Amino acid sequence: MRNENDLKQIVKEKYGQIAKAADIKSSCGCGCSSKSDYSIMADDYFGLDGYIAEADLNLGCGLPTQFAGIKEGDTVIDLGSGAGNDVFVARSLVGETGKVIGLDMTPEMIAKAEKNNSKLGYKNVEFVFGEIENIPLPEQTADVVVSNCVLNLVPNKEKSFSEIFRILKPGGHFCISDIVINGSLPEKLKRSAELYAGCVAGASSKDEYLGIVENAGFRNVEIKKEKTIHLPDNLLRAFLTDEEVKQYDQNNAMIVSITMVGYKD
Repeated sequence: MRNENDLKQIVKEKYGQIAKAADIKSSCGCGCSSKSDYSIMADDYFGLDGYIAEADLNLGCGLPTQFAGIKEGDTVIDLGSGAGNDVFVARSLVGETGKVIGLDMTPEMIAKAEKNNSKLGYKNVEFVFGEIENIPLPEQTADVVVSNCVLNLVPNKEKSFSEIFRILKPGGHFCISDIVINGSLPEKLKRSAELYAGCVAGASSKDEYLGIVENAGFRNVEIKKEKTIHLPDNLLRAFLTDEEVKQYDQNNAMIVSITMVGYKD
């Protein structure tokens, strides 16, 4: 069993590789994998106000800004901001009078996001290096917190949602897209470091995930959108035997993308 530091290092290395690959026009999706492209999880951002193609590395599993209720003048924090995709979309919503802060623990992603922002010239966009379990920002900073397919990569989800609660202003809310599991994954998939970095092996069950959110103090928690993610057979066969793939299919375990909101009183 890997400890939290090992898991964080796996994620840092994998997403650092993605950021570097993007600079040579060779990127892959959330679950970036040498065995398969998991961009099947991503939603289409094309045509959205604020969308910047260079910032979209196909790493998400939803579109959290769609249900975030971001208003002009809001302060928005994007957790696991990557190359800045959701940050720039949020910036189009908060306008000149708001502020958007992206947080990421991968130096290569911070560098790429800052490079993208330097081209755009936004003065009210900032990228901060740090971990979601220990967000280096004051309490009651944000009106809205968003995140896209990142919390499943964090080993200590309880601490993460406690930090989200801390940095939200009273009356603030989050909108998060993430991966959860209905049913049970085969142990070989759970143990895979590659699938952990791919947003699959680190995912919690839906009931457990919702319980963590509510225990952190959030109210009126609601799933706004849900979609099933089908892992292709060629990916499954990279980790499982043919018989194990058959059992996996028969067990009806589902990998699900959810986009959910929750409010701080």
